Amino acid sequence: MGRPDLSRRQLLAAAGGLSVAASFGFAALGTGADALASGADTRVRYWNLFSGGDGANMITMLDAFRKANPDIDVKDSTLQWGNPFYTKLAMAAAGNRAPDLGVMHMGRVTGFSPGRLLDPWDVDLLAKYGVREQDYNPALWKRGVIDGKLYALPLDIHVQLCFYRKDVLGKAGLLGDDGRMIPVTSTDEWFDVLKKAKAAQKKGLQTIGLWTNDQNFQWWFFVAFYTQLGGKWFNDANTEVLFDPDKATQVLEFLRRHVTDGYVIPGAPTGEQFINGAPFTWEGNWSVPVFSGAKLDYGATPLPPVFGKPATHAESHAFVLPHQAGRGGATNEGAHELAAYVVTHALQWAAGGHIPAYTPTLSTAAYKKLTPQNEYVSAMDHQATEPKVWFAGSTGVLAQDLGPVVVSSTMGSAKPASVAQTMKKHLTKLLASKNPMDGRTAAQGGAVA
Repeated sequence: MGRPDLSRRQLLAAAGGLSVAASFGFAALGTGADALASGADTRVRYWNLFSGGDGANMITMLDAFRKANPDIDVKDSTLQWGNPFYTKLAMAAAGNRAPDLGVMHMGRVTGFSPGRLLDPWDVDLLAKYGVREQDYNPALWKRGVIDGKLYALPLDIHVQLCFYRKDVLGKAGLLGDDGRMIPVTSTDEWFDVLKKAKAAQKKGLQTIGLWTNDQNFQWWFFVAFYTQLGGKWFNDANTEVLFDPDKATQVLEFLRRHVTDGYVIPGAPTGEQFINGAPFTWEGNWSVPVFSGAKLDYGATPLPPVFGKPATHAESHAFVLPHQAGRGGATNEGAHELAAYVVTHALQWAAGGHIPAYTPTLSTAAYKKLTPQNEYVSAMDHQATEPKVWFAGSTGVLAQDLGPVVVSSTMGSAKPASVAQTMKKHLTKLLASKNPMDGRTAAQGGAVA
């Protein structure tokens, strides 16, 4: 069956909003007219969204690949993170100007029209270069499978963590014999820990950084604790909303209590406060290089299992094959070889705080020596992910829709029980909406505000 044409309006709406697309050009697009690197006979054009420390680590990995594979010329382009990246990638795939290899957040793959804007991986070809399903956490691999085909090859998982200052917790008697934070298994235990930490901390600092007015972080925290409670989103067929307002209210009340009990200074710079001596901050694992660079005596664990079941919010960077009408041949094999190389040589990637998805890396002596990475590697087995629906994923419609609602509860402008009901209404509306990028939906009926 042919691939239905997608209109420009559909693509822009699906990528996160019409307003952001006007300023995007195609300067990062590679073309076949570019000269091949000396000695190379195959080119692989690769788009990613990695900047900062992640960008530097990726370049190091690409340079290692180039040295090991001089016959493959990797033309890499770094594009703006978030919706700008997804907009450009979608338009390139629809216009048959897509790169040979790309990176996406795993949660966005379902909505990216697999089979139309993405091509499936050749798992036999991946195996040829050392990547097999059995080398992955089963749940993580399954997230990349749609209609029985692999569309996303996971590179990592990146998680929300509980960072803690060992110097402060030591004074408060909150460190175990192993030098790590004592286990917490209930909300009462958690707030008792905060009370003791507050008594031992410097004056003028918050006890915990919670990003109380940030819609993304608040959404991520909600997903984690709602998952700990065993909360469901939709039925297996994604035709019915199973969201539980009572469980949601418990989570919202828990987040709100950090503010009402005085452990958070709303709007305070969380990372800066932690560096200056605040006992705790909840941040993504990408903060590891920052805190390590500041030479702090600190640790990091998955978010505390205050509702009994371990679960911390997790998303993944994954390699994808943007749709090409003529995909195949040496270039396609080069894309598979490059992705497999990066996945299997991800110790460098772990330096940025990410947990490598390729599980053999986790058992190496080198990885086990990484601190604090070796303290939170268990998050791989307790991932709290967004539901597998088209409107989920990093910077996706779901986070944009529900994140501000969670913030309103945490900040106190709306009551948790009322917010929980509002969330269910939003989920019902979203589930009834059509994916603007599915290749079948009329443009005017697919966009979700």
